[in-house]
Amino acid sequence: MLKSVARRRLALKTSALGLAGTLALFVGSIVGLATPAEASTAAAVDKTMTIPFNCTGGPFAGADTVQVKITMPDNVATGASVPIKWEFVTAKATQALAAQSKIAIEADLDVTGVSATGTTGTEPVWDQEVTLSTQVPSGTSASIPAKTVNGALTTGATSVVAKPLASQASLYLVVTPSGGTPLPETSCTAGTATPASLTATVGGTGGGTGTEDIVTYRCTGPGTADTQNVQIKVELTMPTTAKANEQFSIGWKGTYVSGQELKAPTTGTLSPKIFPYATLTGITNLTSATGEGTTGTITAGQIIPLPTTAVSMKTTSTSAGTATVKPGNVNFGSNAASGTDPAIRCEVQNAANLKTYPLTVGAGTGTSTSPSPTPSNTSASPKPTRTVTATVTQTPVGGNGKVTKTPKGAAETGGGGELGPDGRMFVVTGSLIVLAAAVGGLVLRRRTASRG
Repeated sequence: MLKSVARRRLALKTSALGLAGTLALFVGSIVGLATPAEASTAAAVDKTMTIPFNCTGGPFAGADTVQVKITMPDNVATGASVPIKWEFVTAKATQALAAQSKIAIEADLDVTGVSATGTTGTEPVWDQEVTLSTQVPSGTSASIPAKTVNGALTTGATSVVAKPLASQASLYLVVTPSGGTPLPETSCTAGTATPASLTATVGGTGGGTGTEDIVTYRCTGPGTADTQNVQIKVELTMPTTAKANEQFSIGWKGTYVSGQELKAPTTGTLSPKIFPYATLTGITNLTSATGEGTTGTITAGQIIPLPTTAVSMKTTSTSAGTATVKPGNVNFGSNAASGTDPAIRCEVQNAANLKTYPLTVGAGTGTSTSPSPTPSNTSASPKPTRTVTATVTQTPVGGNGKVTKTPKGAAETGGGGELGPDGRMFVVTGSLIVLAAAVGGLVLRRRTASRG
């Protein structure tokens, strides 16, 4: 009798444990499923660093008169460049600056690629010219738009580290009043940055949040030595009735970022033509779309105006499916010698971070009678961003007194198992308890049946 009561109590306890086990299994499933998603979201967040500068000479002289925020993606795809945004948090003038004054800016940042065989360093250069639309009173900050420049990756790099240049001037500003002579140059040396450096992992999904609609271009032409850094905010409009084997159009609309406009050559003439491209992935043999539009009147040495209405970029797909669309290169004018080649070719520098657009191509009828009229989006060979490349050692490089040290560690990718139990332990424990509960339930059912 006592043995029967003990068995019944054991069965009841085991059934209760079964309820707890089911709850543990449910919680563990949620934890196990949520953790990767949260990690994926965190990996897509850009990293930032704030650099205070101490400046001497010119209208920005003083301690901490200039502060800059550097933004870099958490990870970049293998073979991609690293888009690094330079943004002035403050640029406090110590004397009044007249409206229409121009500010010429040159800034350097130490970007180091870390690989299994060692490290190499480059110094991407931010060249920028800004025209002040209004007067800047003494003691107030000038408005300077952000600019993105791409750091070249070392072959085989597993991570990229960006930090200020130490113990030397790395930021220069020259103000030229409208119709006047340049003021003395302001030379700035970086103080202690917060954090001290930024690290991007190479080989991830690539490209931060992938939501940027400002495209950074490196433009070359008419001559090979004629180069400009240009930024255009691009908006693409997808068709809603695209079908396979039928030509369709993607709308392109562009607006310059202030201070980052493309300027016409100071001599010669340029035809008022613009040729924007889009890149497409996801559908076999559908890689690009191109359009032709008309700019406003072009004046030598002045900003080339962008079209005020959307330009239609045309292409044809031979298959139905879903494609991903991004802004591509853009070209201007035509070469007088050939009458067809563009005079200025602008190549995208921050493709990995650009906003993407979904395109659905439905099933069509018949077959395509001609190939898609989409010339190559990468036919140009633009001049690369100006960099200084050197093997990183602990001795001065090039005689300029600069010392670049090898980073002490590679990218930190997380705690892994050191962070303690995850959802899988809950799942395993809950499963074992549920199994025990099932056995206990069978015992209880058998005892009840025998008594009846």
